[in-house]
Amino acid sequence: MTVSTPSIPKSIKKRSFFSNLKAYMPFYVMALPGIIYLLCNNYLPMSGIVIAFKNLNFRKGLFLSDWCGFDNFKFLFASKDAWIITRNTLLYNGAFIILTTVLAIAVAILLNEVRNKIASRVYQTTILLPYLMSWVIISYLANAFLAADTGLINNSILIPLGYEPISWYNSKQYWPVILTIVHLWKAIGYAMIVYLSSVVGISQDYYEAAHIDGATKWKQIKHITLPLLMPTVITMFVLQIGRIFYSDFGLFYQVTRNSGPLYSVTRTIDVYVYNALMKNSDFGMSSAASVYQSIVGFVLIMAANGVVRKLSKENALF
Repeated sequence: MTVSTPSIPKSIKKRSFFSNLKAYMPFYVMALPGIIYLLCNNYLPMSGIVIAFKNLNFRKGLFLSDWCGFDNFKFLFASKDAWIITRNTLLYNGAFIILTTVLAIAVAILLNEVRNKIASRVYQTTILLPYLMSWVIISYLANAFLAADTGLINNSILIPLGYEPISWYNSKQYWPVILTIVHLWKAIGYAMIVYLSSVVGISQDYYEAAHIDGATKWKQIKHITLPLLMPTVITMFVLQIGRIFYSDFGLFYQVTRNSGPLYSVTRTIDVYVYNALMKNSDFGMSSAASVYQSIVGFVLIMAANGVVRKLSKENALF
């Protein structure tokens, strides 16, 4: 014997839809600016992907230009610098991800131990301030330290100690360390805020119970703070992996002042594409590089999330 469930009249369904729409309308209105920005900034420009597969002719327009297949991609990878720019992009970003994560977590834990609220706010503001500066300002600050004739390092440190001044913008061996230091100085503030918000959200009951059991501060960090931070760390890691083929253009172009002698250790995919675009006005090759970076980033996000999902399903993004 089967029992049939009564069907809901269509009038009630419509009434329920419109009543829900009316109830949540303020939230939709609040979200509207963000949705419009997302569409205009992230989705409408995607129509420009076709440039990567066309020999762009401004007289014919974007969609009427002749198709060229994968020729723009061939031009990008046929260059003798293809390996160098790919290597630089991957190695720098890999180092940045690891060092920024470790140092940001350490700074967040240390700041959480500061009990004076005024001092804590001062420290947070001081550490976050470089993140709010533009790369143009930071490039001038770096030049104040590294300029061969007027730089602080040469005039106030090396020469008084009896060493020969260094022409920093012509000496490529120093720049992997310089770029890493500058990146950490600028980026650690934002990452620290993210991890600090997670640390503050950890219940104090865990620490009180550990303190009663005689656990030292280091053991509390090792067995309570770090494990409970793992979901945030994994989320940030997966998002950063997706942009490992992108480089911070301001760091590698502005801070280095696009110095030719440094190209072998400072030129990344983004800087190479920009220089090629400025010299050759090859919009097709520039678009091909962006499509290539996007595809690789998507694949890496899926792969990283898949690995995380196998290890710990609850910490996966999707």
